Amino acid sequence: MPDSSLACIESTASGIVLRVYVAPRASANKMLGLHDGLLKIALAAPPVDGAANKALVEFVAKTLGVPKGQVTLMSGETSRRKTLEVGGISRIDARKKLFPEREQEDE
Repeated sequence: MPDSSLACIESTASGIVLRVYVAPRASANKMLGLHDGLLKIALAAPPVDGAANKALVEFVAKTLGVPKGQVTLMSGETSRRKTLEVGGISRIDARKKLFPEREQEDE
């Protein structure tokens, strides 16, 4: 059975492309699992003046353990559905950090 947690992560020559669904104005920044094949992320920041996009980049960089400069918003600036490019990390390493509970299922 294919792993649905990998559907939102695509390998590139320099890292990954990550497809996310953002829920702004949440109580805290956190991963919420999958939503329509996208990684759903709750952000405390409001979707005003790019605050949510900035918070998303910072949260993804921290979660994946890469510098903020390695995370670029490619599309979806004004949408809840966003595409990020993340350099310096493999698809498998990203999956382990984004879905640690799936790691236990594999064992």
